[in-house]
Amino acid sequence: MATTKQHSVQHQSMAEQVKRDLLRRIMNGDLPPGSRLVELQIAHELHTSQGPVREALCELEALELVVTEPYKGSRVREVTPQDMREAYMVRAALEEMAGQLAAPRFKGSVGNLKKPAAAIRDAARKKDIAAYARHDIHFHRLIVEGASNRILARTWDSLAFEVRVQLRLSKGEVDLIAVQEAHWGIIDALEQGDGQQAGELLRKHIVSFLS
Repeated sequence: MATTKQHSVQHQSMAEQVKRDLLRRIMNGDLPPGSRLVELQIAHELHTSQGPVREALCELEALELVVTEPYKGSRVREVTPQDMREAYMVRAALEEMAGQLAAPRFKGSVGNLKKPAAAIRDAARKKDIAAYARHDIHFHRLIVEGASNRILARTWDSLAFEVRVQLRLSKGEVDLIAVQEAHWGIIDALEQGDGQQAGELLRKHIVSFLS
């Protein structure tokens, strides 16, 4: 019984590793839209069996980053402007709630938010999109986790926003310096324990990515 359970955990862990590797390659542009995703080839590259690869592809399909068609296999899906708009509308609502719930926890103690905010500003100045996306998601994840609501956090995390942020920024239509300034206002509101203000600023910040 213990052996079966251990095998299941290892399988899930490997599937997560495969998923993260494919997400990284999609973000980096190594797997552009239309790229075929062959289970056997991916399994060989990552030294695993096809089971975890199949599971990872199913999860990416649920995120609408991969599409699978009968007799054609799987490929990287083109993320359309409408896809991005729908995802960011959901994100705006989730983070508005997160800001409201997290404010008491951050009141008078926002040091752990200032570090990623400074890293975001540095990445914006260097026009380093990958670093910007990575630090931006870390900043926002801290706030979501600060809300202490598991369902909210699970829903937010399931939407793979690091991928979506990087795909959005890669189009070169966003003024990184201007956008990153919003983080400091959010930090100020949280430091004061003003959940309503923090939530409103988070919502406006997320929606600004759609303009």
